[in-house]
Amino acid sequence: MMHGTPQAEMAARFQSKVRDISEFLMALGPVKPTHPLNIRATYHDACHLRHAQQIFKQPRQLLEMIPGLELVPLTESEICCGAAGSYNLTQPEMAERLGERKASNILATGAQAVFTGNVGCLMQITRHVRKLKPKMWFAHPVDALWASYSGEMPGQLS
Repeated sequence: MMHGTPQAEMAARFQSKVRDISEFLMALGPVKPTHPLNIRATYHDACHLRHAQQIFKQPRQLLEMIPGLELVPLTESEICCGAAGSYNLTQPEMAERLGERKASNILATGAQAVFTGNVGCLMQITRHVRKLKPKMWFAHPVDALWASYSGEMPGQLS
């Protein structure tokens, strides 16, 4: 986006320093959490992570470290949930269809929790899944790590 502008070099330097939390933690060498989360969960790939930043292994690796957590694959995880920044505002009909499709795929996993690394995805997925299954935990992978490190179970699981 900044290519060919006077700010391109400065933007490239800044970009080289920015990391997603899952990428950062895996590079750091995470400490395995000890409190079990005995749940079945799935992970949705946020578009910005999967497609723009090529980050898809690290969030799963973090979740797989949690004792008791069964991470099940999500069909079409890499396909947009319909949030995509302002997409759900500019293309509401298509965003609605994508949200319903994502909710259907999530429900097919039998998961009790859905994790994703983007707040827009969390809002979109929560809205669509809660229509069909009100009792489910929707969170960022770091929230699951915190629960397993601290032993503080979220209200949806206690």
